[in-house]
Amino acid sequence: MDSLKNRTLLKVIVLGDSGVGKTSLMNQYVYKRFNKQYKATIGADFVTKELHIEEKSVTLQIWDTAGQERFQSLGAAFYRGADCCVLVYDVNNLKSFETLSNWHTEFLKQANPMEPETFPFVLIGNKTDVDGGNSRVVSDKRAIEWCGSKGNIPYHETSAKEDINVDEAFLGVANKALSNERKQDNDIYSRDLSASVTDIIDQEQPRGCAC
Repeated sequence: MDSLKNRTLLKVIVLGDSGVGKTSLMNQYVYKRFNKQYKATIGADFVTKELHIEEKSVTLQIWDTAGQERFQSLGAAFYRGADCCVLVYDVNNLKSFETLSNWHTEFLKQANPMEPETFPFVLIGNKTDVDGGNSRVVSDKRAIEWCGSKGNIPYHETSAKEDINVDEAFLGVANKALSNERKQDNDIYSRDLSASVTDIIDQEQPRGCAC
């Protein structure tokens, strides 16, 4: 168990509308695979990635969420202890961009961080590969302006399908999460992984099977 104690566990929540590619981004980052068939996430699920940042062993625990409206309020137990929140939208879907502020507000309301003004967010504009970029409706300028209005959130553009800029985006997420974790004086981030998982599974069980 010593290795667990010496490892930094960073909890990252990924939010955004259904179909923007949250699960695909995570699968590409962790497993280097892309599934062309869309399958909606039910409730919440997570993947982990081991990293070494500045000679520090880091376990990135990335929580995927369903974008359907009925799952928008998963409850405080789900958001509790998050070190970073990743907001994802589809650059070809204007609505998914316009709802980002709702997701941003929802996270802050549920997570209730001690310093909401400085809590680390990262924005990812996904699906840049679609139609060679000709279907794009949200410009990078508009996205950057939105990030500026929220305290200069870091912005990355990705293609989960073509594995473009995915690693770079999540490394940016890890660095943001790590910088936030270092600011904390309590030991909540050394919590046991299974305890965190149990909280979510217990909460989601009544919803039925996620298969």
